[in-house]
Amino acid sequence: MYARPKLSLSISAAQNASRSSFPLKSPGAVPRTPISPASPGAKRFSTLQVPSFGYSNSCTSKSILKKHSASSASTNSEKRIQFKGTPTVHCVTPIENPEEYYGTYTKLSREERRWILRRYHILHSGEARDDDTSVSIVEKEGGYATLHFLDKVTCDSTAYKGIHPVVALESHQENLANLVNKALTKLPPATSPDTPSHKLVTLSNGDGSRRKPDIVCATRGPGMRSNLFVGLDTGKALSVAWQVPFIGVHHMQAHLLTPRLQHYLEQNLANNPENATTHRDETPRQQLGEVQPAFPFMSILASGGHTMLVKSTSITNHEVLASTADVAAGDALDKAARLILPDSLIATSKSTMYAKLLDQFAFPNGRADYVNYRAPASRGEEVQKPPPNEWGWALTTPFAKTRDLQFSFSSIETAVGRIVARKEQAGGAGWADGERVALAREAMRTSFEHIASRLIIALEDKPDEKPIRSLVISGGVAANQFLKTVLRAFLDVRGFGHMEIYAPPPYLCTDNAAMIAWAGMEMYEAGWRTDLSARALRKWSLADDSEAVDGGFWGPGGWVRDD
Repeated sequence: MYARPKLSLSISAAQNASRSSFPLKSPGAVPRTPISPASPGAKRFSTLQVPSFGYSNSCTSKSILKKHSASSASTNSEKRIQFKGTPTVHCVTPIENPEEYYGTYTKLSREERRWILRRYHILHSGEARDDDTSVSIVEKEGGYATLHFLDKVTCDSTAYKGIHPVVALESHQENLANLVNKALTKLPPATSPDTPSHKLVTLSNGDGSRRKPDIVCATRGPGMRSNLFVGLDTGKALSVAWQVPFIGVHHMQAHLLTPRLQHYLEQNLANNPENATTHRDETPRQQLGEVQPAFPFMSILASGGHTMLVKSTSITNHEVLASTADVAAGDALDKAARLILPDSLIATSKSTMYAKLLDQFAFPNGRADYVNYRAPASRGEEVQKPPPNEWGWALTTPFAKTRDLQFSFSSIETAVGRIVARKEQAGGAGWADGERVALAREAMRTSFEHIASRLIIALEDKPDEKPIRSLVISGGVAANQFLKTVLRAFLDVRGFGHMEIYAPPPYLCTDNAAMIAWAGMEMYEAGWRTDLSARALRKWSLADDSEAVDGGFWGPGGWVRDD
């Protein structure tokens, strides 16, 4: 007997960590997500048809719904949420009427539930965190995944040359509901004409009904709390309206699990070519088998807000080996770009992702411009101070003479600032031909070699009983092809050539709702959901460490175990 098909919706709001980058070798723009027009507005709206309930009974309790046993299933129609005084609707448990929704409830063992979950389900997800608002629908069936919908709206902050919190918040408020409405039209149709109406979403545009999502996911943190709450509250409201479980996702956990989503997407493409979408920009790598990357693996999560080196041994067990002591790699490169790039180029930019612009400026020919890159063959070569170049300056790699597992990028920004200041003092004759390009390349080289150096130190100093064979790079900066080249070169010459690098395509590297949906699905399959009282978190450690300031990954609470 096949399990009931599953759907899931995830919503979240994204931040500057969500920086869309592009492969250097590709002269074209990053492809838009499928079925996503440029404007976020929807001309016609979809409505959710749900039964209404009366609130006539008087009681001293507020918004307390008692779970009825299977023997009382016949009285479900008599259930009421009881209020005293003016009704105030509060979030309740995701499945408030289990008998009405599923029929008579039968408790399954953990293994039985896992078997059912792995058969077939679809996720409806969204991401709303800092300046990006995104919604997606992801379907998982066995060893395959399909991305039915993914769209993202980034607020225009070019006037501020960075994220403006109020402008970003207003952008989430204006765009999230419209994106959800658009996503509803892409929900899969009902699998049977006999599907009960309470398991369907009826579209107001007359285009029939769609399957209701089985799970709703939203980013819970870390990030700007006001922005996170837009997505989090929307997600919780949808989970209550649809009576499905809710998952509050850790943003950085979603980044490091993204290659696993890509694995399932590639399986679908390899075995069902007709399901290919405009997102497909990489050839399938794996055949059916163990999902890749398999645990344990290392991750480099690099964006405008975070730079971390993480060792993961399971979906929920992560050890942060190194993090930034000052600013993140993406933030430092953004600031360096504003110093290096000609004013005319910055003025024509349509976004504040200046690191992406710096990448294009430094390597206009893509891989051809760094095909001869060679990594330091030894630690001794790595720590040597570089001599001044033909223009009289040189950039040194941070922490070159230490083995501290820590990142620091502020010194690169400072060094670039000093060089630029000297050139400006020299007047119009300050910049020689090609010097700006050389400085842009050096800023990226020193940043990426610093990241690679800490990775090699971690692999050398922290040997594992089970050899680590995979490296994940994700986050906005991870979309940079030069970073991948540097990491590959370091691994090859320093004795770790056996490690495979897993880097999602650019549209999945930057903040997006698909990765939130996938992380939520993995948590749900592991037996977890989020209590509806959970609040957004500005800071949230990824480490499974109870001694962390916030208690680590599990510290904030709100997790509910469904055994």
